[in-house]
Amino acid sequence: MASNNSSRPLDRRRFLGGAALSAGALAFGGVLPGCSVSGKGTGPAGGRPNILFLLADDLGWGDVKAFNPASKIPTPNLDRLAREGMRFTDAHSGSAVCTPTRYGVVTGRYCWRSPLERGVLNGWSPHLIEPERWTVARLLEERGYHTACVGKWHLGMDFPRKGKKGGKRGKVDYEGRIENGPNALGFDYFYGISASLDFPPYVYIENDRFTEVPDRIFPGSRFPAYLRRGPMGPSFKPMETLDHLAGKAEAYLEERAESRDGKPFFLYFALTSPHKPVIPTPEFKGKSGLGDYGDHVMHTDAAVGRILDTLARSGLEKNTLLIITSDNGSFMFLVDSPDCPRRLVRRDPKTGKLLDHLDVPGIQGYLSSRHRPNGPFRGTKADIWEGGHREPFIARWPGKIRPGSVCAETICLGDLTATCAEISGGPLPEGAGPDSFSFLPLLLGKEETWSRPPVIHHSGNGTFAIREGKWKLIAGSGSGGRGVPRSRPWSRPYQLYDLEADPGERENLIEKHPHIAARLTARLQEIIRAGRSV
Repeated sequence: MASNNSSRPLDRRRFLGGAALSAGALAFGGVLPGCSVSGKGTGPAGGRPNILFLLADDLGWGDVKAFNPASKIPTPNLDRLAREGMRFTDAHSGSAVCTPTRYGVVTGRYCWRSPLERGVLNGWSPHLIEPERWTVARLLEERGYHTACVGKWHLGMDFPRKGKKGGKRGKVDYEGRIENGPNALGFDYFYGISASLDFPPYVYIENDRFTEVPDRIFPGSRFPAYLRRGPMGPSFKPMETLDHLAGKAEAYLEERAESRDGKPFFLYFALTSPHKPVIPTPEFKGKSGLGDYGDHVMHTDAAVGRILDTLARSGLEKNTLLIITSDNGSFMFLVDSPDCPRRLVRRDPKTGKLLDHLDVPGIQGYLSSRHRPNGPFRGTKADIWEGGHREPFIARWPGKIRPGSVCAETICLGDLTATCAEISGGPLPEGAGPDSFSFLPLLLGKEETWSRPPVIHHSGNGTFAIREGKWKLIAGSGSGGRGVPRSRPWSRPYQLYDLEADPGERENLIEKHPHIAARLTARLQEIIRAGRSV
């Protein structure tokens, strides 16, 4: 897996926000008190660990037994990680849909500050992250890490074009060089697909090249094996994609274990599941008792298990901080919830019985008595309610994180950038990670030294919410996503919830506590206007 840096800018002073590791970043507010600022890469824990960040696609809080004991889906590998590490019960993705969350993970910046203010990119979209912007990969690469991304990218890249039309509208040149992909943003190595598994092109990409030329057009298929119509490579098999990518991640780990360059590594492994297409392999088909979706979650857990086994087998486990989470909530509805759109509700024509995914595989939802993919929380993927963005989040770091520990503090996935900065031994560079705050003190059990500004939530249609302590204010009157009632951003009446007393967000307290709503609204607008959360 040779490094390919051909598309990386050479002038590092061009990074947005200024250059160099600067002590002035402390005044900027990007580093918490107590961080090492030596810039020598030693880190506060006396050494630089490998960092492995696994991001599942659409895995719900309630899909994992360690978070939802009532779940009937076996997730032994995720449960093992929870026993061996720390489980965060109030972790949030930067958005309730995938591209914006991934933008935040890679940059430490809320995506609604970028040109993408709602929705997601597709498989053909041009690059979203400016090549000059600081990323978590670039930061760690500057500090001596070998960096890699395997799996789903979904942040855009610029495909080579040919043909009469030329430019952006010409036909894709599958033999040309791709620009402004992961290699241009600090990743030494990339292997994966351009977007979600249901988006064409269905061709693998290694570094800045397609691995083959498509030889057919896939006609498309319906849920649960949902795939859009588009070009597909001769060796591309959607059912095998998760295992294929897990194999690439394993190979990277084994290569780093054998490397003599002395570099720690950062691997961002973005799984393609349990996002659509929901196509579990024969090994898992029918094993969960909860239909194809439940089987698909089992398959996802098994992919995680492969990574754990590789870490142990290669001797990397002890010095590796492993984090696993999800980019947004599950897309599966509760069909007996008042939030479920009526068009998705189906009944047996003879008995009138409400049907779900177990009765008809094409139904995207469960009866709440059978499975709650997003646990006790209201809403699904794309919604501003907790089910859209509260994520299962587990961190394991042998010898540093207390096994079986639980953290109830509110964090955001975009906090990865600042956390990696602190771990790698220096402050955030000036202008980097404007919405990112290190949760390293939480990992080390030092909650008393930790604080962060309010977390901002964002829905599929661009609806905002702000979370501070137990209070959550939604700047909209409905879901802001797929659930009903839908609403537009900033539509009134706003919603105010006490999440300690009402985690299911059913009692709107906006009229009872207008002073709290006014304060949170002002704070939300301040953070939006400021361009950063500090």
